[in-house]
Amino acid sequence: MVVDVETGGFNADTDALLEFAAVLVDPQEDGSLLRGETIRFHIKPFDGANMEAASLAVNGIDPNHPLRPAIDERDALQRVFREIRKAVRDQNCSRAILVGHNAAFDLGFLNAAIERTGIKRNPFHPFSAFDTATLCGLAYGQTVLAKAVRAAGMEWDDESAHSAAYDAEITADIFCDVVNRFKPVFDKLPLRSPDPIESNKAESR
Repeated sequence: MVVDVETGGFNADTDALLEFAAVLVDPQEDGSLLRGETIRFHIKPFDGANMEAASLAVNGIDPNHPLRPAIDERDALQRVFREIRKAVRDQNCSRAILVGHNAAFDLGFLNAAIERTGIKRNPFHPFSAFDTATLCGLAYGQTVLAKAVRAAGMEWDDESAHSAAYDAEITADIFCDVVNRFKPVFDKLPLRSPDPIESNKAESR
């Protein structure tokens, strides 16, 4: 599950969560991955939330705009989690793993919001994540998202960047591309590592 958040700063405990987007990843019959459905919500700042002017200037969010279709933090998370839990069941998994560009940032804000709202049924693993900044460094030699996207042969739209939905979708495209590029390597690996005890027995015969 690929996630991106837009926030009012860098401190997950004090700064507002303003946008949350999650993108499903659809496994194909041949084992490759494709970007799936996007789930996105604008979020009202929680009571007492800090919002740094510099952060709002970067993401272009006006939290007080009268036409901003924002909903309460708890409501937004519950709606997204409902869809994620369904996807987890459909794939016969027990937990979703968060995929993000600099994933620790997204996971930190997500976990802080879960703690703040008292949500009990969190579909995400509490600390495991796939960081596409690291994967992009391996696959393309670039860790900045915009540079990695261009290195992968994809188009990057500066005007759309820093929207949670756009960033999550382009991160999903990058994640799928990295996995698909390395799929031939995975296909050559044994399904499981040989049992060393059984291997020793075979060698002694």
